[in-house]
Amino acid sequence: MALAFPRANAVVLAPLGAMALFWAWFGASPKRAFWIGWLAGSVYFGIGFWWFGETAGALIAPFGFLIALGPAVADAFFGFALPGLLVAVAARGLAARERPVRALAPLAAAAIFAAAEWFRSEGLGEIGVPFTSLGFTQVSSPLAALGAYVGTYGITFAVCTIGAYLAYALRMRSVRGSGVDAALALGAVAGASLLAWAFWPARTLPVPAYRVAAIQGNIPQGLKFAPGALPQAIGRYTALTRAAAATHPQLILWPETVIPVAFNTAPALRDRFSALAKRVRAELVVGTYEVAGGREYNVLEFFGAGGRLERTYRKRQLVPFAEHIPWRPAFAWIPWMSNVSNFSEGSRDEIVPVGDLRFGPVVCWESAFSGLANGEARDGAQVLLVATDDAWFGTSAGPYQHAQIAQMRAIETGRYVLRAASTGISGIVAPDGRYLKTSRMNETAIVSGAIGPPVETVFDAIGSATVAALLALLALLYAAIAAFAARREQRSLRAR
Repeated sequence: MALAFPRANAVVLAPLGAMALFWAWFGASPKRAFWIGWLAGSVYFGIGFWWFGETAGALIAPFGFLIALGPAVADAFFGFALPGLLVAVAARGLAARERPVRALAPLAAAAIFAAAEWFRSEGLGEIGVPFTSLGFTQVSSPLAALGAYVGTYGITFAVCTIGAYLAYALRMRSVRGSGVDAALALGAVAGASLLAWAFWPARTLPVPAYRVAAIQGNIPQGLKFAPGALPQAIGRYTALTRAAAATHPQLILWPETVIPVAFNTAPALRDRFSALAKRVRAELVVGTYEVAGGREYNVLEFFGAGGRLERTYRKRQLVPFAEHIPWRPAFAWIPWMSNVSNFSEGSRDEIVPVGDLRFGPVVCWESAFSGLANGEARDGAQVLLVATDDAWFGTSAGPYQHAQIAQMRAIETGRYVLRAASTGISGIVAPDGRYLKTSRMNETAIVSGAIGPPVETVFDAIGSATVAALLALLALLYAAIAAFAARREQRSLRAR
């Protein structure tokens, strides 16, 4: 399952890996399924998260491995161990005499796993880790169109439905009708995907005409804070921005914290970028810091084409134990916690009108949260701006996985996504999840092109929390059906 993600991109392994997992759970007691899930999940997330400490691990050596291991073990508990226990309980229905109960057990198992994926990703709030959701792996597969209707977790449900019914067919191969049940379920997934594709609004887009650009300065993280690095960053990004002006963009996006100085404490620097925006005659969006009221914020500063600083967006979803420490007093005794940043959270989005379009800013980690991007779309954002500092992760799988997530956000919201990454991958994503323009890793690049207005999606209206609630409801409905059938069977036996 982990190999379905970049950089391996073995997409077919997502349902096949799920099949093996459900096969194990279907044959285990709830207690055993719990431990199978925790072990399997620790391996899965250990592989999926290993890039977390690519650069940051050196800051807490020799304990750098904990940056990946800690979240992996925790997410394995919520995302695999608990679902495994519940799936094993649901799998008791496989022994039911009534075929409908038996045939619906894999569907309930898939719903349990997908609902748990939402919970461990977004339901845990500020300590959630929304990477390695199985749905992300399908952004270029035939299941992708489902994202416009049921989002990432709905696609995960589809992947797990395939896996669960394949496992069911293997487990129940000697039971009459089980093959037909599995074929019907797989046909239903295929049919739903085909219908989603047929009615997918993103298949027919007007010709985009609003020009934008993303700047990738390619300054490695190891040099970003070195003495003399700031003048280098200013010079490089200024020169690239001037070069980008040749394509006449109306908006130019820089990566997250590319200028690691608080603008409001450096008026001369702020004035310099104000003059740059005026010179290139474009909205200039710069990733930097802000200090206000004794607090520090990770921000995007919006300089209008006339040179005025128009808006400041403060990052709202911070990376736990990297940008801030949840429940800081409880962890203050750990020596290396002093190396963790102490940013404060922003309190609201900033939908920024520029010309004929309205832009919703998203900073790095925030793009992995479906609910946050979906909220900006509902608040009026017609385009999503993703500014990220993926240089933290070098050339590992991290930048590739993060770039893939931007594709899913485009599919879910029906919005174009303009993405600027410090060392890659930068690009322009269409509402159907395709990268129209993209940069390579570790190159200095200007990504310029055209975007347009959004298309409406069903997911845009319902959001990820609603999808998760429906999945949980499906599992509860199955539990009620199975319980009713069991009581009816007991009454029948007593009557005999």
